[in-house]
Amino acid sequence: MTGSTRSSEGLDARRRRVLFRSWHRGIKEMDLIMGRFSDAHIADLSDKELDDYERLMELRDQEILSWIDGTAQVSPEYDTPMFRRLRGFNHRVDR
Repeated sequence: MTGSTRSSEGLDARRRRVLFRSWHRGIKEMDLIMGRFSDAHIADLSDKELDDYERLMELRDQEILSWIDGTAQVSPEYDTPMFRRLRGFNHRVDR
């Protein structure tokens, strides 16, 4: 899978923008990590969760990837329920 499987139909402008940005990160690994997560959850995120997700999206791909794959410790200010949800989603075996 190399692109979104979710239509942006029915999403507000902010969620459409976040969905697009999730699939256009810069490195393919992060496209898949954030894109798949967005496909699955973008419609259900609260405004606060969306704020936290957008804040993560401002970081460099390599930094987020190292936190997700465990090669670096998550900075405390980003070790939020949203980050843990993103990491947990990508560690599931049954995708």
